[in-house]
Amino acid sequence: MIRALILDDEPLARRRIRRALATVDRIAVVGEAGNIREGRALIAEHAPNLLLLDVQMPNGSGFDLLAELEGSAPAIVFVTAFDQYAIAAFEAHAVDYVLKPVAFDRLALAVERARGVIARQEQEQQLTELRTVVAALRGELRERADADACFWVTSRGETFRVPAIDIVWIQAERDYVRLHTGQRSFLYHESLAAMTERLDPASFIRVHRSAVIHRRRLHSFRRGPFASLTAVLDDGTEVRVGRTYERVIRSALRED
Repeated sequence: MIRALILDDEPLARRRIRRALATVDRIAVVGEAGNIREGRALIAEHAPNLLLLDVQMPNGSGFDLLAELEGSAPAIVFVTAFDQYAIAAFEAHAVDYVLKPVAFDRLALAVERARGVIARQEQEQQLTELRTVVAALRGELRERADADACFWVTSRGETFRVPAIDIVWIQAERDYVRLHTGQRSFLYHESLAAMTERLDPASFIRVHRSAVIHRRRLHSFRRGPFASLTAVLDDGTEVRVGRTYERVIRSALRED
């Protein structure tokens, strides 16, 4: 359903547009205004997806109103007696430009063109919302996976549970790895290669043959001498990035 708003300073012109729209299926006129100020208020109140807009009106022109629109703007059909504004109208991404006096069949054609634009806009909006939901769910699943995964580490006669979500980065030390958390580090008897196989790749990424970092703890990258690259974590830790890992890292981060 198209929700149309008519903005024209001539009452007779608004009446004729209404009569023309009455012959078109699946369209509802949600309001009409005779000046830019009233039109601005009606757009905010009704959120129309089609604007039937005159060029010259009190309180400013139709182009002035378009310049103020934010977010997802409605489809625009200019309805005016002035043909000299046509180029400017299409530069403002208008769907169509209808001259007065309005011919009913010509306005109906403009509305159908707008209907196609509106359908594409709504589809794009739905895809954007879906991507947002999927990204949020992916983040939640990562957090749950991190919360469930843990490592049991023995140190000085005590055994500690180290949740994967607490690990900032992992450093290779020969046949062992050192698990760095926000509070302390633990030596764990497993090679980095073997541990990498067990880590969730959605949460951890290898940046060097001797280092793995938690994606969520990555703050930035910094170039150094001889084009060397360093990963800076959110606690200020700096971890060298191996040259052979740079391409893999950039590709993986683009997927986040």
